Amino acid sequence: MSTVQPAVAAPVQRPWILDLTPQERSTLFATFGGWALDGMDVMVYSFVIPTLIAAWHISKGQAGLLGTAALLISAVGGWLAGLLADRFGRARILQLTILWFAFFTFLSGFTTSFWQLLMTRGLQGLGFGGEWAVGSVLMGETIRPQYRGKAVGTVQGGWAIGWGITAICYTVLFSMLPAATAWRAMFWIGILPSLLVFYIRRHVPEPEVFQLTRAREALVGESSHFLEIFSPALLNTTFLTALLAMGVQGGYYAITTWLPTFLKTSRGLSVLNTGGYLFVVIAGSFVGYMISAWLADRLGRKRTLIVFAVCSFLTVTAYTYLPISNGLMLVLGFPLGFFASGSFSPVGAFFTELFPSRLRGSGQGFSYNFGRAIGALFPTLVGYLSARISLGHAISAFAVAAYLVMIFAVLLLPETRGKELQVYE
Repeated sequence: MSTVQPAVAAPVQRPWILDLTPQERSTLFATFGGWALDGMDVMVYSFVIPTLIAAWHISKGQAGLLGTAALLISAVGGWLAGLLADRFGRARILQLTILWFAFFTFLSGFTTSFWQLLMTRGLQGLGFGGEWAVGSVLMGETIRPQYRGKAVGTVQGGWAIGWGITAICYTVLFSMLPAATAWRAMFWIGILPSLLVFYIRRHVPEPEVFQLTRAREALVGESSHFLEIFSPALLNTTFLTALLAMGVQGGYYAITTWLPTFLKTSRGLSVLNTGGYLFVVIAGSFVGYMISAWLADRLGRKRTLIVFAVCSFLTVTAYTYLPISNGLMLVLGFPLGFFASGSFSPVGAFFTELFPSRLRGSGQGFSYNFGRAIGALFPTLVGYLSARISLGHAISAFAVAAYLVMIFAVLLLPETRGKELQVYE
């Protein structure tokens, strides 16, 4: 007589975040918060462009220049912060960059002319660029290989949270206050990121691999020089990662800088409707960051980047170029945000694994921010091109070109999933 054995339930797999050590988790929380507040400060400008154009009687080209200024100078800030992080520590320089960009965002709310805002936006960019460069290295060196892609990509999702907070503030402030006051208040809330420094000082130590690398250099009397990233051994990596960064950021900035203006002027949406459409894009962005982060460890860095670049190419074309209804545009907002933002998730871990420990801040800081400097030209070029063709077509032209460059660079780089970071690289 046979007996039926009771089915044994499969063990429930714990969420990966619960397997992180206390140091890994505190670093994750701190950098996630940094990205959220960074995104909040940076995306403020995209919401106030229409108001500034009307109030200061500036052209779309000048408005694009204000957006580009912060991005261009952020490239310098990212490189400098990377150099300083290799010398003085990741956590220490991260605190400095956060204080810097929060202060100059706040100061932007007191400007009274195009040139004043150009200056404060540029100075804000120094801290903005440095925060990504240092935070990404800090995360990449702290998190173990099996979780690195998910963790670094998850932190990117903080940007969508910050963008969402900005959209809420835009909807509330511009509905309750006169436009002349509301745009200033949007910048004033940018002081909030400075509070994060207290948490970092208390809970986020320097990564072990950084401390060991610095100890070894002191022991043997060696020191690295940032120009080594242009040596024959690393030049190809430096060039291709910069090209990748240019593609992913150029496409993203061409879309997001002008999206509120596109919805309000080209599609004729009200403040409330513009906020609603943007919330769909932002929701897609957050989900895209999370899914892409998971795929980066599952499929690998290269496959994930290529899939998201191709889908971004197709989605932005449909969203801005095709004659679609507002209802369909609302639906397409989700995949637009999903793929454009998800393209960023594998980048931090990928760059961390491509550069050696002694030069990781310098290499990662230069490549990402050189790419940002070139990609930063896209909002300005979109603004000037929109004087000859429609704004939607101008956005599509530059975004598509950017994603093609991104795909080319990714194809020529090696896969790095699961790589252990070594002190003696």
